[in-house]
Amino acid sequence: MPRVYIRLVAQVCNLCNWRHGLAPKGFATSFGASLCPAICYNIIMPTDRDAILDALRQKISTMPASPGVYLFKDSAGVVLYVGKAKSLRSRAGSYFQPAANLVAARGPEIDRMIRTLVTDIEWLECDSEVDALLYENRLIKDTQPRFNEQLKDGKSFPYLQITTDEDFPRVAITRKPRSRGVKLYGPFVHAWELRNALPLLQRVFKFRTCNMDISAGDEKRRHFRPCLLHSIKQCTGPCGDKIDKQQYADQIARLRKFLDSKGTQLRNDLKKQMAAAADKQQYERAAELRDELKALEGLQKRGLAGDNLQPESFYIDPAEGLEKLAKVLGLPVTPRTIEGIDIAHLQGRESCGAVVCFIDGRPFKNGYRRFKIKTVDGNDDYASIAEVVARRYRRAGCDEELFPDIILIDGGKGQLSSAYGAFDDLPCRPPVLISLAKKEEIVFVHGQPGPLKLARRNPALRLLQSVRDEAHRFAQHYHHILRRKATLDE
Repeated sequence: MPRVYIRLVAQVCNLCNWRHGLAPKGFATSFGASLCPAICYNIIMPTDRDAILDALRQKISTMPASPGVYLFKDSAGVVLYVGKAKSLRSRAGSYFQPAANLVAARGPEIDRMIRTLVTDIEWLECDSEVDALLYENRLIKDTQPRFNEQLKDGKSFPYLQITTDEDFPRVAITRKPRSRGVKLYGPFVHAWELRNALPLLQRVFKFRTCNMDISAGDEKRRHFRPCLLHSIKQCTGPCGDKIDKQQYADQIARLRKFLDSKGTQLRNDLKKQMAAAADKQQYERAAELRDELKALEGLQKRGLAGDNLQPESFYIDPAEGLEKLAKVLGLPVTPRTIEGIDIAHLQGRESCGAVVCFIDGRPFKNGYRRFKIKTVDGNDDYASIAEVVARRYRRAGCDEELFPDIILIDGGKGQLSSAYGAFDDLPCRPPVLISLAKKEEIVFVHGQPGPLKLARRNPALRLLQSVRDEAHRFAQHYHHILRRKATLDE
């Protein structure tokens, strides 16, 4: 092989920063080049991989120009990547264009996948882009493709669940609460805070957390040996007939009273005990009490189950809300996607924005986005909303992300005008653009002279309130993260 060609290969390999010190078979190592085996092999022997890529391009040309989901597979048939598309043929084909710069557009991992691993592609047509997004979400969670970074966990907010239809109610943490036969507390912001608080509550109220079915009339309980939690006095042992039904019910009643009151009295007692231990120089005991107090204070970081903070579990009928909303706004078809936007800051500091996504009236948490405000100084909600709108819909307007049917702004007419003005510099026109003011609960619709005043029980208003409240919660959560970081940096 000519020496000039070998030097060219060495330059390519050095550019990708491989430092294995290996050379493909037949290469002279006297040139001192640190060669990347994979790239050099593809340069010298491109026939097989080029043939595969040509076959993939040919297959993609037969794909429909309709919404759907596509799956990239390797030679063993394993799904490597799942994506959605408004046009399957156009989107899938963009990965295999010879001039495509996938490293810049999709990242080095996607570039490596296309260049060396993908051997087949399959697709599934969908009725709409929204359906494609939902199918993509489900497929990623089911198949866990190695090159998809998002949508894998599918987690929702945790709740503390107390059963009410058992002789000896059990207490558990759940992300999928039952719709009946339980008393729920939450949703909680952080699952780890709830997990830390549960043993402390159990130490005080001695409830059971096991999954056993225990009946008060079961005579076999007298011969059952309770678990370790009873031995360390963190459970009263109803499984072993160590407590009767009424006594256990009193325990649960005290627990529920504590949770309903958010435990003010217990926290005050812990603070007094911690101060007393510190005065006696019992610092280890004071540290233990401090940790217990911190864990119990984590129970305050929750919403109320009836306040629609997680509407997928607690909401009337999403379909009814959407139908009423279409009628109120005079839309020709029922909307499917709503995105809510809110801004959070503290006197202009640590300002941030949040976007939440609702599909078919329910939160689609993998569609949530958060933005740290970069171009606005001080307390200027109007400019901040304009920045968030511009950053969120720049790519969505180019069909790279889902474009909603309705955008809901948390605020009044001024915030609505700022959001509309942000579209002047975008390659797309806004969808239906509305805002919802907090105090009066008045709906402003862009292009209409006056606001809409809906009845408090109107399903359309309740749906909009759910979107608005979720956007507010999500924005506040990110704002608190930024404040904590700023405090630590100081």
